[in-house]
Amino acid sequence: MNPSADPLGPHLTGMDDSMTYASSVRIARHSFSLAMLAVVVAAGSGCNKLKARDLLNKGVASFKNGQYDVAVEDFKEAKDLDPSLLNARLYLATAYASQYIPGAPSEENVQRGNAAISEFKGVLEKDPNNLSAIDGIGSILFQMSGQPFNPQKFQESKTYHQKHIDLKPTDPEPYYWIGVIDWTLAFRGNAEMRTDYNKEHINKQIKESDPLPVAVRTQFVDKYGQLVDEGIASLQKAIQLRPDYDDAMAYLNLLYRRKADMVESPQERASYQKQADDLVEKVKEIKQKRADQPQQTS
Repeated sequence: MNPSADPLGPHLTGMDDSMTYASSVRIARHSFSLAMLAVVVAAGSGCNKLKARDLLNKGVASFKNGQYDVAVEDFKEAKDLDPSLLNARLYLATAYASQYIPGAPSEENVQRGNAAISEFKGVLEKDPNNLSAIDGIGSILFQMSGQPFNPQKFQESKTYHQKHIDLKPTDPEPYYWIGVIDWTLAFRGNAEMRTDYNKEHINKQIKESDPLPVAVRTQFVDKYGQLVDEGIASLQKAIQLRPDYDDAMAYLNLLYRRKADMVESPQERASYQKQADDLVEKVKEIKQKRADQPQQTS
């Protein structure tokens, strides 16, 4: 026997080999477990995506049948299962908006309107250029602005229509809505000023078709002149993009009448009123032509 040899050496070497092998086995088993867990998670995620799409389709069917409450629940569950499924959120927002009743004062109704805005904004967080969400917010804000009257909401609605224009300037609809909002604000302001004047001048009443007194006209121009000009330009642009846009012509006619209230000379006032009257006739022609066209059968 070699006195210098370590009698435990061979045993230690064997133990080291056994421990190394055991560690390798444990590491391999752990790695396999992690890999299997990843597979299970991926499979679960894929399953959730499939369930989400199935719920989206069911919700769309319910939505088309007017079953908005049922559709809302399907869209909510689809959104929870697959947050990346933007169509679920878009449909959920649209379902809330479809249930909103303009002017209804109930808390539940107001919550629906706010829920629609919240869901549309959630879409924009993931896709800032989503025109459906941009238009959806502009539309629901417009509906929520009338009763009670809220000029700030009208202005906020207009900013979303402007966003649409910035993204796609060849679409006529956002120009139309800016014109409608500008007319709504200017018309209400005009009516309020006339009412206030008549309250203070019981023996000298002015009708809606009468020119505004000088002081009232100056006040109207100062407060609403820019809105009227913007609205006219927006509606003219909408008609330029869609020459038979009769709804835009109808509101342009109304804005020309408000513009007539801003000018001093009778001749200029008469000119704007004639432009308004001409548009009324143009709208009649378009509607008649449309009615005379043979209806397409599906």
